[in-house]
Amino acid sequence: MTIRRCLARALGFVVALSPIAAQADIVADLSSHSIAITTGFTGASVVLFGAIDGPGDVVVIVRGPERDLTVWRKGKIGGIWANTESVTFASVPTYYAVASSKPPDEALSPAAAGFYRIGVANLKFVPKSDVPPEQARLFTDALIAVQEKAGVFSQTHAKIAFLGERLFRTTFNFPANIPTGVYLVQVYLVRDKDVVGAQTTPLIVSQVGVDAAVFDFAHSRALAYGAIAVVIAVMAGWLASLPFRNA
Repeated sequence: MTIRRCLARALGFVVALSPIAAQADIVADLSSHSIAITTGFTGASVVLFGAIDGPGDVVVIVRGPERDLTVWRKGKIGGIWANTESVTFASVPTYYAVASSKPPDEALSPAAAGFYRIGVANLKFVPKSDVPPEQARLFTDALIAVQEKAGVFSQTHAKIAFLGERLFRTTFNFPANIPTGVYLVQVYLVRDKDVVGAQTTPLIVSQVGVDAAVFDFAHSRALAYGAIAVVIAVMAGWLASLPFRNA
């Protein structure tokens, strides 16, 4: 996804969420609003910093673009392990992380945490097809475990440090396998265990350079990309066989 398209989509999110931001007694920004994935990308860190107007706690959520995600369960078929069951969940965040000035369950009431979906336990994973509740719970747990293992979900929270009484900062570390797209960084001001102010800003993750060109070509011209890949594979095999033919 190009940076221009990401920015256009991000502006739509910001406009949609601007009524919340307008009420905020909190101001925050990022050290960078974009992460460029290039050849050899090993991950990135982004610093969030800001200030609050008066006492309170700060909770931050970084939420990746939402996509459908299928979870498979393996079983034995004729003595061979194979994928036997699957559940597809709609609109799953491709990345989810929380930072807080104190543990979220101490800063927020359960009702507020649930309403603003703060914490992995408060995310709503909805199957796209009808499945029994018990099966949905099993596959939901498996989805969370898979995302945690990939480093794109975190059950724990990063620490937000206050510099004095008003200024705060924290750092988010993104893994090398971070998905591309528009991320939303949602900053909440909390008082008396409820959200009293909020601000949302986008973070763009995109591929650049040769990798981006190949990625766009593969998605926009899938048939041609597949044909080229087959030709390259055949040529590579033929070239590899030449030394043995001359032996």
